[in-house]
Amino acid sequence: MILIATLALGAAALAATAACNLAHADDSLTVPAPPKPPVGARLLNREITAQRPMSIPPADAALAARIAKQGGAGADDRQLLRGAYLARAGDCVACHTSRGGTPFAGGLALASPIGAIYSTNITPDREHGIGDWSYEDFARLMRTGVTKAGYTVYPAMPYPSYSRLTDQDMQALYAYFTKAVPPSAQANRANDIPWPLSMRWPLAIWRKLFAPTPAPYAAPAGTDAQLARGAYLVEGLGHCGSCHTPRSTTLQEKSLRDDSSRLYLSGGQVVDGWSVPSLRNEHGGGIAGWSQADLVEFLRTGRNQYTASFGAMNDVIEHSMQYMTEADLNAMSRYLLSLAPRNGAEPYRYDEVTATAAYEGRPQTPGAALYLDRCAACHRSNGTGYGKAFPALAGNPVLQTQDATSAIRIILQGGRQPSTDSATAGLVMAPYAQLLNDRQVAEVTSYIQTAWGNRGATVSAADVAKIRKTARPVEERVP
Repeated sequence: MILIATLALGAAALAATAACNLAHADDSLTVPAPPKPPVGARLLNREITAQRPMSIPPADAALAARIAKQGGAGADDRQLLRGAYLARAGDCVACHTSRGGTPFAGGLALASPIGAIYSTNITPDREHGIGDWSYEDFARLMRTGVTKAGYTVYPAMPYPSYSRLTDQDMQALYAYFTKAVPPSAQANRANDIPWPLSMRWPLAIWRKLFAPTPAPYAAPAGTDAQLARGAYLVEGLGHCGSCHTPRSTTLQEKSLRDDSSRLYLSGGQVVDGWSVPSLRNEHGGGIAGWSQADLVEFLRTGRNQYTASFGAMNDVIEHSMQYMTEADLNAMSRYLLSLAPRNGAEPYRYDEVTATAAYEGRPQTPGAALYLDRCAACHRSNGTGYGKAFPALAGNPVLQTQDATSAIRIILQGGRQPSTDSATAGLVMAPYAQLLNDRQVAEVTSYIQTAWGNRGATVSAADVAKIRKTARPVEERVP
């Protein structure tokens, strides 16, 4: 039975982070709230001038238009605006909206090793959604993973993180989903998980063994307001640990917050075919050396002088992070930069040798020759790229670890930068799966992982062949 529970939960945990993926907090010293005016004003402006329907749920546009028409927001409207901001911050739309579907109506397939888990309808439809749920029903699900009907959900929903939300934020979310989101009669789709793995009772056992006791976030003594705010956002509704914290053999996150273990946000797992980087202030794959402004820029645009986002992180930035207030982005960034290193790696140091050889047209390896032929036009022979248009490879954190999964996948299927209001050009890198064989991809990957002082791993053709089986061309999106 433990095996059944582990397999079922493993699928769910992997599905959660694969498909998707902060809240305005209590006005207390424990969870400080940012100034109120920027939230409403920013949201209102976003909804009226929106250019990306998928990034801006129609419910928010209707809410903003109504408030604008009546000339201001009353107390109830302010709660709805708060809830809209929280839903955006938690990136709820990413998991609970199928491709081309009605926002929050569910139906998105979350891939897992034992079958697909389909996200549910969370609109206020009384038959298929949460329209007949009380606040208590909603809060119980968010904090404990138990539905109104009494069964435990798959941890594809990161309720261990949501259990840290304040009552005020939970009430705002409930108000938003039940009063501002239009109802959809889209029926929930049954999961494609065969019996006996589809049984729910093992999930209840897992929940009792591994889920935390629900309790609102409480800042450690001596923590200032900004740092407390950042911790609340990252550890709570942001559920960053769902992807960026390694999991045990029974699939729970090894740590849910920094004060319990340095495993928190240390990366290392593979989610939806991408290796997940560390978010700790460490070298060798983390964010050491970044300034707070660098990290804010990355969260807002998906790029900075060191790297660019890829995979599911693009959706997080497009649907969620770009709409966070400057105060919240700075709070989150400061908190992440406060996380002590775990791996003890040495700082990156640029090596001129490979750059000089490449610049002079003297490639030392087949991989170097392939790089000059296929990659240098955008990423340059010295690996420094071109500003924030084509990311630097020299010193890129993704290329400093012993897991080259992401580098291989980007070469095979291409990549796309997120398109945001402050960085609208979602530049696309073409896929090379049809142009390079497994040996060639391995050679060029090994080159970029070790050139210019990078300390990543070399790879084999067999490594590439394994990833090629699931590689799919990047989808181009026009903002």
